[in-house]
Amino acid sequence: MGHCRGFAKGLENATPLKTAEPKRKTSDVSDNKAETKQQSSLWENIKVIIQALLLAMVIRTVLFQPFTIPSGSMMPTLLVGDYIFVNKFAYGYSRYSLPFSPNLFSGRILQFNEPQRGDVIVFRLPSHPDIDYIKRLIGLPGDRVQVTNGVLFINGQPVPKQADGTFTSDYSLDPGTDVPVFRETLDNGVSFDTLDHSPVSRGDNTPEFLVPEGHYFFMGDNRDNSLDSRFDVGMVPAENLVGRASVIFFSLGNDTSFREIWKWPANMRWDRIFKVVQ
Repeated sequence: MGHCRGFAKGLENATPLKTAEPKRKTSDVSDNKAETKQQSSLWENIKVIIQALLLAMVIRTVLFQPFTIPSGSMMPTLLVGDYIFVNKFAYGYSRYSLPFSPNLFSGRILQFNEPQRGDVIVFRLPSHPDIDYIKRLIGLPGDRVQVTNGVLFINGQPVPKQADGTFTSDYSLDPGTDVPVFRETLDNGVSFDTLDHSPVSRGDNTPEFLVPEGHYFFMGDNRDNSLDSRFDVGMVPAENLVGRASVIFFSLGNDTSFREIWKWPANMRWDRIFKVVQ
């Protein structure tokens, strides 16, 4: 009993042992907290950037993809320097709707609407599928298409063509002043302007083309300066369609580069911004 009491008393009077961890200074703790907060903030910013990139990729793949017009083959409807949004879901999706065009499936999926005669469409060039073209859809599967003396015939019927003023280009590689403009109206009511630089160009008289099943016939609105289905482009498979041109969201004239911001005010085509492509 005595030994027990003495032992307990000894414990009461014992000097506390020092712990192995030294006491931290307040400044060290504050620095560690600040560093942790900075790391957390950096990681949050990285996550936001990754999420934004993923969202942009989804929008570009599934909904709308931006394109710029590099040539004058679709003048006067689309001008060099126009920036457009293309509706990717208008005709469903093919391998060419996806980045890098992976060969995951053939044909088109989720296609609820068929391309209509007169639609302005971006497609992959059949001979070089890595190249995007934009033209107007003229011939549907089963159609017979021919140009005779500058007049477009579809299934033996001439497309009405009326003079509609003149056009002057500001594109140095495809210049033209007071080029005759003609208004064409298709059998479904779609109406659009075309250019006719010369009545005797090689595209003004063609053989009759029969559009095979699963393919489409395209022409540029700048009829004398367009490589299209009349020539080397040929018939375009349905799988090669990327989407329908919907709206012009930006436009710079006079060969102005997008990077030349200081030239924007003098060369902006304000009347074309948010113009619907027809």
